[in-house]
Amino acid sequence: MYFPKGNKLNSILPLRCPQCHRGKFLVHPPFKIFKLTRVRDTCDHCGLKFKIEPSFYYGSMYVAYALGVGLMVGTSIGYWLLSSNFSILECFLWVLGLILAFGPFLNGYAKIIWANFFINYDSNKAKTK
Repeated sequence: MYFPKGNKLNSILPLRCPQCHRGKFLVHPPFKIFKLTRVRDTCDHCGLKFKIEPSFYYGSMYVAYALGVGLMVGTSIGYWLLSSNFSILECFLWVLGLILAFGPFLNGYAKIIWANFFINYDSNKAKTK
């Protein structure tokens, strides 16, 4: 990535371990729509245990809600600006379609953002292996 070492975006954007920014975070990539966006048990690079406590990632629902609202507001504003005849029903259908299409991405990114709230970058762990 193009961000300095230790920047949270080095972990969030490529869906990598929050501690070393190298190991994979999810079992399957979010574009495999029919696979659930499950978090790995441990990092394959630094060995960090991702599941800090039972039901830890339930808190990521708040982040997913915020990402969904952002997508809804952005879609609504974009539709309003680009359409000559604004229709609430058509706007709703656009929002619904995008939420369904990007749902796995929203879920995966919500989990990595949530993990980055609690796990910090460790340069010593990034150098191992």
